[in-house]
Amino acid sequence: MNRILLSFVFLICFFSCKHGEGEYHGVIEKINAEGEHYKGTSISSEKYLEDMDMIEITEGEHTFLIPERKGQIRSYACTECHSKPLEDMHSEGMKKAHWDIKIVHANENTMNCVTCHNPDNMNELKSLTGRDVDFNKSYQLCSQCHTKQFEDWKGGAHGKRLGGWAPPRAAMTCVNCHNPHKPHFDSRWPARFNTTVDEERK
Repeated sequence: MNRILLSFVFLICFFSCKHGEGEYHGVIEKINAEGEHYKGTSISSEKYLEDMDMIEITEGEHTFLIPERKGQIRSYACTECHSKPLEDMHSEGMKKAHWDIKIVHANENTMNCVTCHNPDNMNELKSLTGRDVDFNKSYQLCSQCHTKQFEDWKGGAHGKRLGGWAPPRAAMTCVNCHNPHKPHFDSRWPARFNTTVDEERK
C-alpha cells in the first residue's frame, strides 16, 4: 500500500513539474526565466517631454528627470526686491508684497514664510537645519516632514509619472501638483451624470 502511495505522489510531482518550454511553477519563476535575456523596451517617454525643460536628479539609488522650476518663476528675481535683510524690510510705510499668499500648510505657530524661504538670500530656499536649498530641489524641503511620501515619490509610487514607466523615467515634483503654501486638495463631490441634459443634447 505504501509503495502504491509513493508511486502516486511521484507521478503527481513528475507531471506537475515544469517539463516543457514556457511552463512554470509560479509567476515569480516565469518572470525570472523570461526576464533573463531581456533586451529592453522599444517604447520611450521622450515624446511627452519634448516641450518641457527637464533636469536630472539623483536621490539615493534613484536617478530620474524632473521639470526645471526656476525658469517658471516669471516675475522678478527675489533679490531685486529683497535687497536688504528681511528684518529691515518690515516697516509700515512699505507696500506689502505677496498679499495674495496665505499659508495654510501647518499650524501658524509652527510654520511661516521663513520656515522654507531663506531670509538672508531670497533666491534660495533653506532647510530646517539652515542649509541652502535650490528652488529646483524644493522637494527636499517637503521630505523633511513628509518622509513617507518622499520615499514613495522616489520609488515611483507617489506623484505623477510622465510617460508612465517608459524610459527615460520622468516625474512631476511636489510643487507641480501641490501648492506649497496650501498643499491640501479641497474635497469635491463626485461628478454626476445628468440624464436630463444628456437627453436634451440628443
